[in-house]
Amino acid sequence: MNREDIIAFAETFLKDAPGNYIASEAALTPDCVGLRMYDAPIFAFGSPEDGVFEEFRSPSVIGSHFILPHEWLPGVKTVIAFFLPYSERIKKANALNRDWPADEWLHGRYEGQIFLQSFALSLQKFISDAGFVSLTPAFDKRFKSGTASDGFTSNWSERHVAFACGLGTFSLSTGLITRKGVCGRFGSILTVLDLPKDVKDYGHFLDYCIMCGACVKRCPVDAITLDGGKSHPPCKDFVEFTLTKHKPRYGCGKCQVKVPCESAIPKRKK
Repeated sequence: MNREDIIAFAETFLKDAPGNYIASEAALTPDCVGLRMYDAPIFAFGSPEDGVFEEFRSPSVIGSHFILPHEWLPGVKTVIAFFLPYSERIKKANALNRDWPADEWLHGRYEGQIFLQSFALSLQKFISDAGFVSLTPAFDKRFKSGTASDGFTSNWSERHVAFACGLGTFSLSTGLITRKGVCGRFGSILTVLDLPKDVKDYGHFLDYCIMCGACVKRCPVDAITLDGGKSHPPCKDFVEFTLTKHKPRYGCGKCQVKVPCESAIPKRKK
């Protein structure tokens, strides 16, 4: 089994899976029936020995509760990170106004996460069935997430893992900018299968962000500033408030649309 086998399986699964489309019984409006949530995935293959994983245990990054790859899976040889980019329809719908998340975006955030779990576990099974022990930390019983004093935290951060593997760097709004932009969802799999590793074309965690301030203007609760970055409490409060309309669906994503990093790495001005 090689990288191309994994990517081909993932692309076929995403294209054909009914779960990637909103069914009539789940649709918030008739217009959302048949909505495709994700476009083709992108991947990065990282080394579990990369020193950046140890750096994540620093209190200034994630904290000592971050579990290292070899602690999740003894004998791990490869960390596979993937990004499922939202479809253009979801992004365009959420860009129409600044005040409230679009129904399409809510579907991507809620039903999209449910589908992501199916996608990740199917990909894990594909690798395991080929004879290589694999594990998906986010769906392991040891995975924990919650709210810290300054925002959301977990013992396996998908965005940080994606950064470590080479998928992209962070934005001012704390999203991760990939070559397909920031709009979408991340996941990862650990495996004992030894695959060629990607070489990161960045060094700093903000290398892809051009600090243009577009996300500052897009935030409905002014939780982002150019000099201070993102303040998590008002963002969290607003996202929780969105539950009042279409519970259990929630979300926002306004800082990820109608910005230069929406669907690509933004180009710096000369």
